[in-house]
Amino acid sequence: MNLGGIGNLMKNAGKIQEMMKQNQEELANTVVTGESGGGDVTVEMNAKYHTKSIVIADSILKEDKAVVEELVCAAVNDALRKVEGVTKEKMTGLGDMFGVDIPNDII
Repeated sequence: MNLGGIGNLMKNAGKIQEMMKQNQEELANTVVTGESGGGDVTVEMNAKYHTKSIVIADSILKEDKAVVEELVCAAVNDALRKVEGVTKEKMTGLGDMFGVDIPNDII
């Protein structure tokens, strides 16, 4: 972040805080779906990392327990990647509005 970026942050701190709050509310209401096994296992998660539902097709339940566990983990990880993408997109857009780069490690 350069000095001009810091100046923009300071000048717009109130606006940024309000927009961050709005983004957090929008993220709480944003739901992504992760899946595995060709859609036989799905996980719905909001963008605040709260799992809303896990659905496992009946046909998968006939599989070995380890297979089911692996598919659930894969679907959760898919949902997590999608949440990270949505969050990064929102935060990058906020930084762009104020002419500052938001480092990836805080997104």
